Amino acid sequence: MTAFALSAGQRRALDALCRRIAPSAYDGDADARVDLAAAVEERLAAGDAVDAGRVATLLTAFDSALTGVLTAARPRRFSACDAATQDAVLRAWESSGVGLQRTAFQAFRRLILSTYYARDEGAAGIGVHGPLHRRAPALPWEGPLPGVTSDDEPVLRTEAPWDAVARRTAEPTHLPDGVTPGARLAPDTVLRVGVCVVGTGAGGAVVAARLAEAGHDVVLLEEGAWWQPSDFSEREAEMTPRLYADAATRATADLSISILQGRAVGGGTTVNWLVMLRTPEWVLDEWTRDHGADGMRPHEMAPLFAQIERETHTRCVPDDAHSPGNRALLDGARALGWSAQAARINTRGCVRAGTCGLGCRYGARQGAQAVYLPRALRAGARLYTDVRVDRVEVAERGGIAPLKRVHATVVDRDTRAARGRVTIEAPLVVLAGGAVGTPSILLRSALGAAAVGRWLRLHPTTALIGTYDREMYGAAGIPLSSVCDEFQRGDDGYGFWVECPPLYPAIASVALPGFGATHRARMRDFARMGAMIVLVRDGADTGVSNGAVRVDRRGRPVIDYRLGDADLRTMRRGLAATARLHLAAGAREVTALHPREHRIRSAADLSLFETLPCGPNQLTVLSAHVNGTCRFGTDPRRSTCTPDGQVRGVPGLYVADGSVLPTALGVNPQETIMAVATLIASRITARHPTG
Repeated sequence: MTAFALSAGQRRALDALCRRIAPSAYDGDADARVDLAAAVEERLAAGDAVDAGRVATLLTAFDSALTGVLTAARPRRFSACDAATQDAVLRAWESSGVGLQRTAFQAFRRLILSTYYARDEGAAGIGVHGPLHRRAPALPWEGPLPGVTSDDEPVLRTEAPWDAVARRTAEPTHLPDGVTPGARLAPDTVLRVGVCVVGTGAGGAVVAARLAEAGHDVVLLEEGAWWQPSDFSEREAEMTPRLYADAATRATADLSISILQGRAVGGGTTVNWLVMLRTPEWVLDEWTRDHGADGMRPHEMAPLFAQIERETHTRCVPDDAHSPGNRALLDGARALGWSAQAARINTRGCVRAGTCGLGCRYGARQGAQAVYLPRALRAGARLYTDVRVDRVEVAERGGIAPLKRVHATVVDRDTRAARGRVTIEAPLVVLAGGAVGTPSILLRSALGAAAVGRWLRLHPTTALIGTYDREMYGAAGIPLSSVCDEFQRGDDGYGFWVECPPLYPAIASVALPGFGATHRARMRDFARMGAMIVLVRDGADTGVSNGAVRVDRRGRPVIDYRLGDADLRTMRRGLAATARLHLAAGAREVTALHPREHRIRSAADLSLFETLPCGPNQLTVLSAHVNGTCRFGTDPRRSTCTPDGQVRGVPGLYVADGSVLPTALGVNPQETIMAVATLIASRITARHPTG
């Protein structure tokens, strides 16, 4: 495999872009300086080779004389222009009426800013405190609470010194029995088992535990690695490429929506923001009425939700544990007379480090890796990590569960390069690779009906940054400990939901509009920034598939998505409402994530949201809740699976992750996926008993 490297011309273009987009890396204070172009190239070399090649090609095109003629009316390369001309070119591309130009600008901007601000040099001078395990708690909303811990609380209360707590909760441990890194497998390994489960997140880990405890011989395959608590350094630059799919660069094909999905043992449950929410009752009613769901009415699902909550130690966040951002959401809602409340989270002994999105160093998170995978392993299941599933072959035909071969590639834990092959032979296969991974496997396998990959739901999310006259520091504390559900349902069951997310430097840098010295000046307000996000329940036009996952000629997933008209109107309402929340909580100004900065300072400014553009790359939108691409239902034309989760036309092949959900939820999906996986596992066991 040839190491990735930019050409001399591509390096010149990248260096010129870095100097204009993040100039403080070159001419700022001494501790903020770094060869940013070299750091970006290093990041590209460590990531996916195809993605890196696309960036290289884009650099060549951007820095051509022809592009100079088309965008600056002069036949000069961008790298040869003076700084003022370069800035003018970037501003033109930023707000261009040509979608491809906006896409290219955002690709460069996000790559450069996120690389810089994930490093210590970028964080220098903006008030970042650094990893909690290397210092004493510096803020009232981080570290344990004083007092004595009650088992009914999710947050640690202790009078013990912090250094003793930090040491105790992050001691290195050995890999559990039954876990084998792919690097230890012999070349061309072939195993025959009873059940092969693909993926170890909220769906895969739960279904594996249930099936193993029912007596099935289970093997789990996971593309990511098993990371120990002591591996979680609490640094964005180190943990993001380790823990997220495509090193957190996954996005829709037009780069208009960034998609954050976990790629590690535990999947999304290893990096999410802990909140546990039941599926709204009207959503379950829709599934029964419109999609033929069986046994999923609200009163039938309630015991499953209660079971999941017991197993994951889900508890309400105590009132004295909120961060300023979450307190602002609660206080702003109270001032406006809106419904909001403390969230329920799946933790035991949380120390409020704030770095949940980078893995929990303190062993508090009660997700798949802490709860369900140990149960599966104790029941005899085996887990192979660093193994990427390519396709499933039906080796036999006929019968209730014909033999299948799961073909997979062993990948290097760090470089992701291929190291060998694994084949698992099993009559029962459960796909739980997420709503991008699972349809990609089915498409590469030529299995399933025409609906495979369609009906993508993203829970589209955008943020509003409030700047306050008090310290907010969103990189510490419980990330998401409050929710505002005032507008959750909407007149047609499709509304929006407001939450408070964590705000890490790299995330903030990409979220804030602009570039250059003006952007750096805004970043210096980092400690006074409070973020709130509006999450839209998408799919209001219920007969329309707004997005899809397909595979390219290499078999790699490609994600297409466009916000529907009704959902776009909901997004605009959500932006205005969330800005009102900020102002009611005392923010002196609020900024939405449009390329050109528009500051909201009073209710009179809210009408801006009726006219500001919200098309692709005209408003920063992200998604961490990806569902629906292999949904269940009774209509073969509009669903991939039966209501039991079995892929149509392939007996013994099941789906048990977020892709099976027939509609968007409108709430964070972790608890729903765990409950649905429990139901699917019970039906697999009933249909395919052991012994």
